[in-house]
Amino acid sequence: MKLLQPLSGHRRSLVRALQSQSFAACYSTAPEEYAKRNYANNVSEYNTVLNSVIGQRRHFLLRDVYDDMLLDAVQPSRDTFHSLIVGTMKGSRLQDAFYFRDEMKAMGLIPDVALYNFLISTCGKCSTSDPAVHLLEEMKRAGVKPNGQTYICLLNTCAANGRTDRVYAIVRDMTAAGLGLNKFCYAGLITAYKNKTPVSDETTAKIIDLIKQSKGWSSEGSSVSAENVMMSVSEEELYNLPTADYIRRRGFLNRQLTVYHVAFHAFADLQNTQALDTLLDMFKQDGHTSDAFIVMQTMRCYLHSGDLDRGHKVFEDYLSTGKTPFIDIYATLVEGAMVGYTPRGMQLAQETLEKMNSKGLFLNTKIGNDLLLASAGEKTGGYTTANFIWDLMQARNLNVSLPAVEAYYKGLKQREIPADDARLLLVGRKLDNLRIRFGTRTSP
Repeated sequence: MKLLQPLSGHRRSLVRALQSQSFAACYSTAPEEYAKRNYANNVSEYNTVLNSVIGQRRHFLLRDVYDDMLLDAVQPSRDTFHSLIVGTMKGSRLQDAFYFRDEMKAMGLIPDVALYNFLISTCGKCSTSDPAVHLLEEMKRAGVKPNGQTYICLLNTCAANGRTDRVYAIVRDMTAAGLGLNKFCYAGLITAYKNKTPVSDETTAKIIDLIKQSKGWSSEGSSVSAENVMMSVSEEELYNLPTADYIRRRGFLNRQLTVYHVAFHAFADLQNTQALDTLLDMFKQDGHTSDAFIVMQTMRCYLHSGDLDRGHKVFEDYLSTGKTPFIDIYATLVEGAMVGYTPRGMQLAQETLEKMNSKGLFLNTKIGNDLLLASAGEKTGGYTTANFIWDLMQARNLNVSLPAVEAYYKGLKQREIPADDARLLLVGRKLDNLRIRFGTRTSP
């Protein structure tokens, strides 16, 4: 958007780039110059800028926009702080979230229950549960009554740290308050056991048992609020579920299978194929059909456990059903096939990429960078997979991340390539530009 052009790049806020006095002088002596530089004039326009920044996932700019807002003597509204805190939640920027909370309170605005829920959710995204517990205590002191979402946010936040003791204490509090457990509570319980260390046989048994218990959950209704709808925050995102990034993808997943989604994701993370097979049997006995998310997790579990054949078969079986061939399915096979960098696995990854490209399925920025970073770790071989991924990204003019370029350049340098090789020079220039841009200029 043209509206955001003054904010482009990694620029620091005007507050940190200019002295207030000199800026005020500039404004008083050259108002037309100030008007030319300014991108918002009132609280409504600043709120529009904030929502645009959030929509573009440029969450690192939120603090800059807020500082400029104060410098322009524009009084933030409650809606402003809602946008700021939702943006920090989406960007997992915990320090900024608490800063905006403090700013809000300093202006005499008391955070409401929805804002506290967003703050607790941010703690979960950053895998820190102590501040979340303190937020609940702060709510009670301020006379803000927690609702069902508050407890589920807190439950899933504690689950991110594997704190089963805290999770069950929250369940008891919910029960005492007359709140029934729903699918998101069971999802949090499963996540808590997955993240609990050390992993033991009890982990698998508890997860399987929780799936059985969830079939009779006492609260089936959605707890989504009007605030969440207005701020485009789904329940899956609010509770930090692994399906959050896919919830708006048409035909990708069945939202009624939330508990199964989290369980399949847990066993894939744990690389427990035996538990996965047990789960698949339960899933089929319940009469369910795998959606794309469950297929991805099944493939991931087999592939990361070294079972290339079964992972590949799940992929082929999915394509044979005639369902939408999401690029995520192809990317899961490519990434999983590269585990261990075996010759057979790298060949399968290369063939899958070629097949994907021939079908008109193209890499996006995130998947491309993830695959380039993974493929760059190959120590032996011709580096053909990494080169192919790089070429695909360049053909579509996708932005390459600094970590991916660094890893790719390092892999090229480890091979016997002439110093004047065109590819090596191009990657080197790209790396230099990114290091200058992000202020990490070092010798390769």
